Amino acid sequence: MSKQHKNWRQVYDSHTHLNDDAFYNDVPAFEARAAHYGVTQMNIVGSNTILNERALKLAHKYENLHAIIGWHPEDIRSYNEEAEKKLLSQLHDPQVVGIGEIGLDYFNDQTSPHDQQQEIFAQQLEIARQLHLPVSIHVRDALDDAYSILRDAHIDEYGGVMHSFNGSPEMAEKFMNLGMAISFSGVVSFKTAEDVHRAALAVPLDRMMVETDAPYLTPIPYRGKENEPGFTKFVVNAIAKLKNVDAELVAYKTFHNAEQLFLTKRELNEED
Repeated sequence: MSKQHKNWRQVYDSHTHLNDDAFYNDVPAFEARAAHYGVTQMNIVGSNTILNERALKLAHKYENLHAIIGWHPEDIRSYNEEAEKKLLSQLHDPQVVGIGEIGLDYFNDQTSPHDQQQEIFAQQLEIARQLHLPVSIHVRDALDDAYSILRDAHIDEYGGVMHSFNGSPEMAEKFMNLGMAISFSGVVSFKTAEDVHRAALAVPLDRMMVETDAPYLTPIPYRGKENEPGFTKFVVNAIAKLKNVDAELVAYKTFHNAEQLFLTKRELNEED
């Protein structure tokens, strides 16, 4: 194995929300705290009109922040022809590195009808395919349906990541067979998250990313407090402990996986 990872100290938070109200008015402070922990690159992920616009503004202001924009399944009641037209225009912004977070969320049946979620998920995947942009996928209580839709959407042509994965090793393998990366959040540090531990052990580092999903899912040792991008370091540490490998190796592999999918692909698209 290459020794390039030795003394590697950089971390890539592949999914965070500095565009959230919890952070948006104090981004410089949280960005500086992230740098203190070695978190040098972040994907700022949108989900609706306001959060998409904020993600773009932050990506234009900070060189190390990158915008992923789209419509979250919990927000699709406001996804209409006008919203889609605006999204299509925004996706041509050079600071956009992906479409997300999109997907399915069946946790609260009062949020959005399942058939409507599936339709808009498929529509956004088709946009990603046409623009050759990777996708960040949110799935809660809907892994089988998400798998079927991703399979039928030819996801292997443009790629993506299963954000904050919480399924079994078997489901992780199915998504990886479609060409997807698997990202783990602070949940992987929870002592009781046995399925997530098993999945993290099964997913090779070459197919893995790390994230905070801040301000949610705070990892140990800060569980119970508000999450922030800098805490991606503790996700890296938790995976390293599970896999019995150096934290530097986890940081190195996950950084370059995210860089390859989002940043390198964007540069290639711009050249085309």
